[in-house]
Amino acid sequence: MALRSQIVLFLLLLFDAAVVYSNADENFDVRSHLSTVTRYHMAKDISHNSYVPSNIPDQCKPIHLNVVARHGTRAPTKKKLKELDALASRLEVLLENVKEQKSTVLPAWLWGWKSPWTGKHKGGELISEGENELYELGVRTREKFPDLFKEDYHPDVYPIKATQISRASASAVAFGMGLFSDRGKLGPGRHRAFAVISESRASDIMLRFHDCCQNYKAFRKSQEPYVDKLKEPVLNKIAQELVTRWGLKFTTHDVSSLWFLCKQEASLLNTTDRACALFSSSEVGLLEWTDDLEVFIVKGYGNSLNYRMGVPLLEDVIQSMEEAIKSKEAGLVHGSYELARLRFAHAETLLPFSCLIGLFLDGPEFEKILNEQSLELPPKPPQKRIWHGSTVAPFAGNNMLVLYSCPSNNTSKYFVQVLHNERPIPLAGCGDSDFCPFEVFKEKIAAPHLKHKYDDLCKVESDETKQINPTSMFWQIFSWIFPTSGAQAQKDEL
Repeated sequence: MALRSQIVLFLLLLFDAAVVYSNADENFDVRSHLSTVTRYHMAKDISHNSYVPSNIPDQCKPIHLNVVARHGTRAPTKKKLKELDALASRLEVLLENVKEQKSTVLPAWLWGWKSPWTGKHKGGELISEGENELYELGVRTREKFPDLFKEDYHPDVYPIKATQISRASASAVAFGMGLFSDRGKLGPGRHRAFAVISESRASDIMLRFHDCCQNYKAFRKSQEPYVDKLKEPVLNKIAQELVTRWGLKFTTHDVSSLWFLCKQEASLLNTTDRACALFSSSEVGLLEWTDDLEVFIVKGYGNSLNYRMGVPLLEDVIQSMEEAIKSKEAGLVHGSYELARLRFAHAETLLPFSCLIGLFLDGPEFEKILNEQSLELPPKPPQKRIWHGSTVAPFAGNNMLVLYSCPSNNTSKYFVQVLHNERPIPLAGCGDSDFCPFEVFKEKIAAPHLKHKYDDLCKVESDETKQINPTSMFWQIFSWIFPTSGAQAQKDEL
């Protein structure tokens, strides 16, 4: 009887574990795990902690707003369209090898699959879903800050800037249409015209600093073998799992291509039962981590050059706040001076800016950044991590820096609140508060970076380059001795 009871108890525990595992799998939504390809509506409500935002005193009123936003959801680039066509040919070969076996395991969609974008010759443009993301963001921004946007439009009061890349400028237009909707006389929607200003792509060190910084380009290229080596064990393991599961001889390159297809289908087409269904939820978590790892190394906290080259943008933000304070102190009429500075660019802009103001860090990590010490890489699942591409820089991801005037505050008259994807976020450089005295924000968070000059950071033969070269040389030698079999890192601009 005792043995029978033990067996029954064991089966019950096994059943409970299976139910928990099943529920966990059912609650898993791959659309929230697409790294920087995650759609904004999925990303903006993701919360990896239980942070409680500050209660802003009633006497504090917003007097200026800075926005730095990434473009909305876009189509695959021309290069990636070709890769998807190549994947179709590769699947045809793999399936030909098992055609005689008449496998019932293989998903039916694989047979005769063609890319949903077959026949498309251009890519990378903002799609309708991306337009809607920015339009709705514009509407919500006006609703959240009605006092800032009650004035009639004037380009000096509400300057809007975007890069020369069409998806960024189109995002600026969509945002402006939402922000100024019902404020004009154009068409049934009562739209109004507004200006969007762009710098030349070749000299835009404000929003495309990554494209103008030669040292950064050299550093990023030097990291490709390193990133590939970090990814390779994960891709190898998942390739083996897929071979066992589906009976097709998938390589690591195939895994990388199928993961890219999964991200495009889930993000752009809202389809999760095809390419994404080839992977288990744990495999998706690992693939997401490899993407996040690459973003961390070549665009985030992996190297100080990644974000310090964004000092022109940080300078512009601080200068706009100082001008707003001067205008307030001078008693100028509301609407006679700038009330918001709105910028639309890329993940390569948003990510470094988030790092410059110390987002997604704890206190000790912030001190390391100030001392130019390297941070540990984001830990591998199932360990928890702060750095998720899906929250750090999803499509239409944004940072809003709200400058408040608090006239009756005894310690400081002006405060800065940072909203990331429209939610207050703690600032490690301000005691993990999201409501920071302007002088503290300026001196403790911004000043350590502003001592660096863009030209000194980015010109060839700077100290930064000398620090990079040994790593570059090591990994070049390493790659010659041990050539990578995994897929090459995706180098497309985000």
